Amino acid sequence: MLEIGKEKVAAKKLSGIIELLLGDSEDLPFENNSFDAVTVAFGVRNFEHLQKGLGEMYRVMRPGGMVAILEFSKPKAFPFRQIYNFYFKYILPGLGRMVSKNEEAYTYLPESVSAFPEDQAFINELEKAGYSETKQKRLTMGIATLYTATKK
Repeated sequence: MLEIGKEKVAAKKLSGIIELLLGDSEDLPFENNSFDAVTVAFGVRNFEHLQKGLGEMYRVMRPGGMVAILEFSKPKAFPFRQIYNFYFKYILPGLGRMVSKNEEAYTYLPESVSAFPEDQAFINELEKAGYSETKQKRLTMGIATLYTATKK
């Protein structure tokens, strides 16, 4: 995946501006206070140790910097919640088996989404890691949530 990203950066002639690196989200290879913003899309729920990963993002962000985290969430409104749950539990794993022959990959997604703290529980995790001005906005009928916060 990193190689595909590098090819796309090169095709857009952005190699001198954008550098893609492989690293550990819980031990980022950057100095303290290096970035004005940190963004993550659909990755925080995969942190092995949530507080350690959030803490690393906080560490590398400059004071006053912003974090934006886009993550899957579970819809709350009837009947969309029930349709979503049925799709995630019964349809998605079957489609995954047909397409990739890797059942584990398509059962992991609903399991990881279900286990991830969302709404106020995740806001609490952000605040525990030191973030302030925490906000959330549910998107796409609740399938995803955007969390934002700042470093004090």
